[in-house]
Amino acid sequence: MTGPTPTTELRTSDPAVLRALAHPLRVEILDLLDDLREATASQVAERTGQTVANCSFHLRSLAKAGYVERAEPRGREKPWRAARRSRRLEPDPADTTSVDDVVPVATLVIQREAARAVDHFADPRATDPARVRTTVLTTQRLWATPDELEDLAARLAALTDAFAGRDEDPSLRPQGAVPARFFGVLHPEIGGEAAASGGGADTQS
Repeated sequence: MTGPTPTTELRTSDPAVLRALAHPLRVEILDLLDDLREATASQVAERTGQTVANCSFHLRSLAKAGYVERAEPRGREKPWRAARRSRRLEPDPADTTSVDDVVPVATLVIQREAARAVDHFADPRATDPARVRTTVLTTQRLWATPDELEDLAARLAALTDAFAGRDEDPSLRPQGAVPARFFGVLHPEIGGEAAASGGGADTQS
């Protein structure tokens, strides 16, 4: 019998914890455990196409950083599970090491989620009317102060927080609920300061 899946959030700006996730297989393993709830190193290896030894090494590294933990044994099997159902990796703006170390993790996550979105649109099932009505792809350029951008980020997080708990507890899902994914990136443009101060492209008279 397995214990309950943890529901608390991991929030960190610790460079060591951030660095521990900066590997494509570790991101994939964590994503896999989110979906499966728990899995042995052998099951992870089968799903990822890696060796059991390699997966065991990365699972132990993830455990050391607090991302995964041992689940209750199943006979001779010793499965792993995500230590937290939610993770927020927030670099400390005052710590350049923390900021630098979140970059490779963010890059891996963006690449993985972008590939997942591409696969969705390429799947013939994506043309189903019910899916088309609930699929949105949008990009926007806007002008905002740092405080406004921070507030917008908080409001976006609050929108998705309204669905918290449904993944772990099926009784919270309303009739007709289906699994869905939201992937968003909000950032001030690099070089936008020039436009804001009246600079921009060179001109000739």
